[in-house]
Amino acid sequence: MWLIARRSFAEGWLRLAATMLAALFSIGLIAGSLQFTLRAQEAVSGSDASEYSRADVLVQGGSVDADDPYAVPDGQVALAKVAGRPGVAAAAGDASVPVTASGPDHKTIMPPAGARTLLRPWTSVPALNPYHLESGRAPAADGEVALTRHAARAGKLGTGDAMTVLLPRQTRTMKVVGIVSVQGHSAVASGDLLLAPPATVRQAAGLPAGTWQTAWVKAAPGVEPAKLSRELSREFGSAATVRTAGTVRHAQSADLQEAGASIGGAIGMLSSIAVFVGLFVVSNTFGTLVRQRTRRLALLGAIGATPRQIKRLIRLEALVLGVVASAGGVLLGYAISGLLTRLFAQDGFDITAADAQYGWIALAVPAAVGVLVTQLAAWRAARKAARISPMQALRAASTDDATGRRWPRLAGAFAVFAFAWAFFGPVWAIRAEEPPGPDRTAGTSVLILMGSMTTVAALAVLAPFFVGPLGGLVGRVGMAVSGEAGRLARATITRSPRRVSSAASSLMLGVALVGATAMVVMSANGRFGEAGRQVMRADHAIAATGRTSEGPAPLPRDLAAKAAAVPGVAHAAALTTSSVKLVSPLPKHHGDDDSTSPYVTVAGVDQAALPSVLRLGGHLPPLRDGQIGLTSTVMKANGLHKGQRIVVRGARGRIPLTVAGAYHDPSHLFADGALVAPSTMDRLDPDATAQAILVSGGSADALSRAIAGVPGTKVMDRGAYVKTASSSMTKGMRVIYGFIGMALLLSLFGMATTVSMSVAERTREFGLLGAVGATVAQIRAIVRWEAATVVLLGGLLGIGSAVGTVVLLHIGTGSSFLRPDAPWWLFVLVAAGAAAVTLATSALPARRAAAVPVLEAAKAE
Repeated sequence: MWLIARRSFAEGWLRLAATMLAALFSIGLIAGSLQFTLRAQEAVSGSDASEYSRADVLVQGGSVDADDPYAVPDGQVALAKVAGRPGVAAAAGDASVPVTASGPDHKTIMPPAGARTLLRPWTSVPALNPYHLESGRAPAADGEVALTRHAARAGKLGTGDAMTVLLPRQTRTMKVVGIVSVQGHSAVASGDLLLAPPATVRQAAGLPAGTWQTAWVKAAPGVEPAKLSRELSREFGSAATVRTAGTVRHAQSADLQEAGASIGGAIGMLSSIAVFVGLFVVSNTFGTLVRQRTRRLALLGAIGATPRQIKRLIRLEALVLGVVASAGGVLLGYAISGLLTRLFAQDGFDITAADAQYGWIALAVPAAVGVLVTQLAAWRAARKAARISPMQALRAASTDDATGRRWPRLAGAFAVFAFAWAFFGPVWAIRAEEPPGPDRTAGTSVLILMGSMTTVAALAVLAPFFVGPLGGLVGRVGMAVSGEAGRLARATITRSPRRVSSAASSLMLGVALVGATAMVVMSANGRFGEAGRQVMRADHAIAATGRTSEGPAPLPRDLAAKAAAVPGVAHAAALTTSSVKLVSPLPKHHGDDDSTSPYVTVAGVDQAALPSVLRLGGHLPPLRDGQIGLTSTVMKANGLHKGQRIVVRGARGRIPLTVAGAYHDPSHLFADGALVAPSTMDRLDPDATAQAILVSGGSADALSRAIAGVPGTKVMDRGAYVKTASSSMTKGMRVIYGFIGMALLLSLFGMATTVSMSVAERTREFGLLGAVGATVAQIRAIVRWEAATVVLLGGLLGIGSAVGTVVLLHIGTGSSFLRPDAPWWLFVLVAAGAAAVTLATSALPARRAAAVPVLEAAKAE
């Protein structure tokens, strides 16, 4: 059997190579998806370095949101009052201001994934300074900064370079004088740091002289940090929150681990599409490889080989193929991961802070999956091959009986359908229990996509049953067009339904991926564009050209004053945003635990300019200081009503507000949560930055000249800004396109391999057709008509799967942004693309089939 295996490898190396390439690309896609997931998770959770690494106790002014380890205190603390306390060896002031930085090329420097860029003071106290200078010196004068290593690398900055820093209220140019690391890391848990002299930071944070947001404390020798924390807490009382630095570091590390697991899970769900396609293609191509050798395997049984030996032979081939393909696939995975990383970075989610992963999970899991998948494919194929009698193989080497195993196939398909409902079923439970919102939409979408992929697998099992009717239809058309060649094509198609369905299944998968993605993207973009243009009344918008992980980079609010001074401008309003926590009253479904209180995104807009720049639904009156308007969705989800007093927690602590009424932002782009006046926003978050400056009147050229000194900004018209704003709502689409594109290429490669192998399988048949008088044109026509059946079957099932998926998404989420009303030309375009790809992949096999010599056909298996 070993000699037979060697000969099988030597004689069938071309077919084995094609199958091995399919397996290699499949395993590469699986390895790349896993590598990308691990790297993204490491980028979020791996940088647990802390600026508090040398501090023992933190004294934070006022109170702090205990649920947010990065929350800014809502009060101030006098450093002198801390430094003179018993047990305190040293103390240093600290404050943080969110900023947006850009390098010499005026491109926004993206912080590490999911983090921020903060302006903080350089600590001159050696016992508390956690920053290690990699190059340069410490900042000493106003306008000088030292950067963390990640920020310098991302912005291509070195010592002596100038950089632009967008503060919440103004824009400044600063000089890089040093590059630092923290505990050997390029960034800290909260993100990138710009370290400036204390006076510069205090001015940016709006703090009086001698006061800080937080005081870092070094305990005296022999004093336990926990004991010192308790003593300082008793002395300051409610005027400050005192915690050990270790507690804060632990909370940040736990938050990073949770965020990393969440990111890994989200990307893992997305990469499951790639994994599914990879497994599908490997199983399909290897099954085709074994099926086309039915005659030889059955004849081995005729000369004495036992079914067990035949199974061993096939498993051995699968093992060799799986090991070689796994080794190449793991290496290919690093290139695929690099491509996905670049695509993700373009959407503002930078994971380059983490290096490529070389642990056993990144290396062993894809390799094990490759070997396991080829063995599973071999197990199924080996069982079938071992059951075929020699007489059956002699009677028809290329004929399979789709109807003889009708009931087992039907039972298998319905079992897979039933498994799909394990995903579809919980969708309705989520709709009944969860309030409307992004979380419910995301959860139901994931379940529906998983169920749809399972349904596609069930349709692949049923595909042979559709070949007969469709083959008959194509055959009749072929007879009308090609005469005898059409009749032969009809006989060839209907005689071997499994061969046709194998190629059609790969095409179905590709069409379903492209069709569903195109319908979702077109529906979302169309709805965003339609609703955005309806809501936005402003003629122009000033927005940032750079992106962060949260969307477009923020702008300083002083741009509104510059725009308002331009001749012809009627109104210029800064659209500021911040996040607040609803602490009272608590929604019923949250119980009495305020740790699970919901967060609401609040937008601040000048109320006098609001009617000129935005057209919001509802009847919300002009808001005064202390009032808040809520969207009807937020009102319903939290059980609130007009005139009710609520308490929210912002960056400056608890603020009581009055609900002035409900409104609606159908675009979800401008004020999708809550709305307040600028004075209220200053109380909630004085450092809130502007997402855009909405301008009514004036000319684009004049506005551009007015903001020429602010790099990274651009004046856009209504349509351009709506498109930019909607892109932030659909962030991550480049990565989705990357996954879908690679999965599509893999499915098409699997289809091309199957078509080519099916032609090679019928070398004898095509040669004998030529011997009895069939012309070259007729043999090519037979292959083309068979390809037409593949297009028809794969296209119909694929388009049906895509439409069904989007319909379920629309019903399950209830979102008007997921509507199954794609334009008619989309289906024509998808069908035409499928036909072009199928005919292109069948052109070479058709030429080879027509050129088979009679003598070669007589010798062929």
